[in-house]
Amino acid sequence: MHPKVSEFVEQARFWPEVLSALRAILQSSPLEEDFKWKAPCYTIDGKNIVILYEFKGHCGLSFFKGALLKDAAGLLEMPGPNSHSGRLMSFTDIAHVKALEPAIRLSLEEAIAIERSGQQVQYPGSGDLPVPEELIAAFARAPEFESAFHSLTPGRQKGYLLFFAGGRQAKTRASRIEKYRSRIMQGKGMQDCICGLSQKMPRCDGSHKQAPGRG
Repeated sequence: MHPKVSEFVEQARFWPEVLSALRAILQSSPLEEDFKWKAPCYTIDGKNIVILYEFKGHCGLSFFKGALLKDAAGLLEMPGPNSHSGRLMSFTDIAHVKALEPAIRLSLEEAIAIERSGQQVQYPGSGDLPVPEELIAAFARAPEFESAFHSLTPGRQKGYLLFFAGGRQAKTRASRIEKYRSRIMQGKGMQDCICGLSQKMPRCDGSHKQAPGRG
């Protein structure tokens, strides 16, 4: 029982009881409980399978490779129109969790089997570039971020992927993603102007360095 996960569930603002019920199911599965990227994360053989999340309108399970699940019960939802990997399984009451427990467990088993098989989600725009697990986790936690990223042109996506994956340590990769989150949410590439002063839009030409107060 991970203390940070206990704290996350106990201090949940909207759905503590539902989160607790979901956590009990996860803890009784083969998955290992961890706390990554400020969220309860459940893994198998060191690989990420699902995140326990809470939004104002609902809480539930966010599957890292949910797009590969068969989802025979029809419980998984696309977080956004540009979501290519993650899928959400949402709940708002304990009775719903208990009624669907068999289906939840089946999805967990399938997700574990997919991870162990080595299957990968194909991200449009990424080509043969690897998608860092820290970025996949960021998508799982914030669907709007994934939508913004996949709304970028393929060239902009590749630029970010090369930069993010270039970090040797997980901490560095996560830091880079957070640093550029705002830029991505604005639909900007790494070299795009965000101040509006560039004479070579959309590219940054360094004009911001000459702005009053920036000299």
